[in-house]
Amino acid sequence: MKVIFMGTPDFSVGTLEALIEAGHEVVLAVTQPDKPKGRGGKMQYTPVKETALKHQIPVFQPKRVRAPECIGELRKYQADIMVVIAFGQILPKEILEMTPYGCVNVHASLLPKYRGAAPIQWAVMNGEKVSGVTTMQMDEGLDTGDMLLKAEVVLDERETGGSLHDKLALQGARLCVRTLEGLEAKTITPVPQGETTTEYARMLDKKLGNIDWSRDAVSIERLIRGLNPWPSAYTDWNGKVMKIWEARVVGQDKKTAPGRSDSGPDMKGAAGTAGSKEDTKAAPGTVVKVEKDGFCVQTGDGVLKVLSLQIPGKKRMDAAAFLRGYPMEEGGIFS
Repeated sequence: MKVIFMGTPDFSVGTLEALIEAGHEVVLAVTQPDKPKGRGGKMQYTPVKETALKHQIPVFQPKRVRAPECIGELRKYQADIMVVIAFGQILPKEILEMTPYGCVNVHASLLPKYRGAAPIQWAVMNGEKVSGVTTMQMDEGLDTGDMLLKAEVVLDERETGGSLHDKLALQGARLCVRTLEGLEAKTITPVPQGETTTEYARMLDKKLGNIDWSRDAVSIERLIRGLNPWPSAYTDWNGKVMKIWEARVVGQDKKTAPGRSDSGPDMKGAAGTAGSKEDTKAAPGTVVKVEKDGFCVQTGDGVLKVLSLQIPGKKRMDAAAFLRGYPMEEGGIFS
């Protein structure tokens, strides 16, 4: 097929490579405009642009893809289909219906669950056991088009946003190739999505990573994994920002035992008794125990042991290395 590929970040690159390897003719790569990065403000290509140029594919970077002149530019290529994956702009009806096979999207969730901008991270933060990718025929709604094919991915108990991103990017690339084959052979029957069982997977921002220690240990641990590597979970340490990269639940109330998917970042656990005496509990955010390989922090329900972290001016380090350079005492409080 003659394909116009629309995408921007790393997640899109594997699918572009897979389409090329499968023998499809990618006639144009459409991606977001270059942006300045770093102290020098040097303009940086998007990952999709870098890949397209490597394969000598023309690149188009419209500020507003719905502008009439942009729509006219896309028509010139007379493509059979458009493949859209994490492009970053909403497509108008004129583009959705421009090609014979329309626009096919690769979405990083098992639709209709986790429609929205950050399905990968929210799946981890909400404690999902299984995620996956879905190809869909795009319509004018937000991730509401008819489903074409799906592929499931089982989450590891230590899954992070970053590790699940890589797994789904690989599965999405394979699924997209299968989808184009099926559409061309007319062996795929589109299936309407129906109602979603999850909230809209809203876009991430840095404020989301500010740890509220009054939450239960299970949901905080999921938050840490879900926001790793970006935007990261963090807390206040002596007036400075401490990023927490890895932690483990070491004490909790039975009501919030690991494995439940209903105690995600939007839930608060009931009061527990772990981490101190049976009849008293330290305030949330209090360091209740310091060990060689980490330190334990009381939460609103349960205790969380911090295993890996980062402080300003330093690289990511094990908590053991941190404690050798920065002694921590029981009773200290993270705000």
